[in-house]
Amino acid sequence: MSNSPPKSDTLRLTEELIARASVSPADGGCQALMIERLESSGFTVEKMPFGPVDNFWATRGRGGPVFCFAGHTDVVPTGPVDEWQSDPFLPVIKDGLLYGRGAADMKSGLSAMVTASEEFVRGYPSHRGTIAFLITSDEEGPSVDGTRRVVEVLRERKQSIDWCLVGEPSSESVLGDTIKIGRRGSLSGRLTVHGIQGHIAYPQFADNPVHAVAPALVELAARSWDHGNEHFQPTTFQVSNISAGTGAPNVIPGELKARFNLRFSTEQTVDGLKTVVEELLRRHHVKYSLEWFISGYPFLTVPGELSKAATRAVQEQLQLTPKLSTGGGTSDGRFIAPMGAQVIEIGVINETIHKVNECVRVADIDKLQRIYYRTLELLLAP
Repeated sequence: MSNSPPKSDTLRLTEELIARASVSPADGGCQALMIERLESSGFTVEKMPFGPVDNFWATRGRGGPVFCFAGHTDVVPTGPVDEWQSDPFLPVIKDGLLYGRGAADMKSGLSAMVTASEEFVRGYPSHRGTIAFLITSDEEGPSVDGTRRVVEVLRERKQSIDWCLVGEPSSESVLGDTIKIGRRGSLSGRLTVHGIQGHIAYPQFADNPVHAVAPALVELAARSWDHGNEHFQPTTFQVSNISAGTGAPNVIPGELKARFNLRFSTEQTVDGLKTVVEELLRRHHVKYSLEWFISGYPFLTVPGELSKAATRAVQEQLQLTPKLSTGGGTSDGRFIAPMGAQVIEIGVINETIHKVNECVRVADIDKLQRIYYRTLELLLAP
């Protein structure tokens, strides 16, 4: 007979979601499970599939203010399965940790949203305003047919969102130590440097694209783009991929390809960054072609009602005061913030996300549910 305590509803739901393999853009039945639960609590659910992506928009209540939980059911690939200590899609608890792909990013967050809403609706069936869910299976992928498309539909309907809580794993060392109130923008470039292929012993008859671009890349990497500001760290430039050569040791390559990324603050504009990069390449006499890709603009939620409510919830439940941060990568909050919504991200510890043996502390799952519940209570209780 086991002496272990019974599993909470939130933990059980997290396990059920992990057991549904949902490598992006597949949903694996996760949304059907969430929808069934939400409909049982009086939510009206609208499925919004686009291309290979499953999305849904759910609401309960009427009018404003509108409080929206946002998140994603898709996960990244497992990586080498033989490096996992257990099946990535078979939830396993060991030493107080729940293992499985998506445990932290972000099926524990989804579960906490659902059960917090269920509990809140039971306690406050005539709550103020509207509780909403915006859920996608395209956050870990190209992010084209997911939240971005749902937001377009909502805008056409003139549907507003006042407060949006994204359940991404925002915590760093302990649960609740960090609330994200914005994210930097992300601008990528696909650079092709054009040279002239030739024999390595006769460089005068060739034009080496590696030599041509190297000084420019050194200058770009060393450049101080800005000093950031009160809420954002400085803009950074990183080369992610670079390739050239035929594989032969005696051939000067005729072409070099490189990928780079700029994570930028509100101190910068996309056009300004493009101008700096291209002027620098020209100054170094680089013969190049360059394609640009913007995957997100920076957004910032100036501390207000939502972040204050979430901060108070963390203080009451965990006896610590979270820092407000804009660090880390991008999230789907970048699509929701332009609707005029206050957007924050608060979730479990992000140390193991996207890694082999991804896990979440079992105790943190219920604590997160309490934070979400208390945030709802502070904002929507009559």
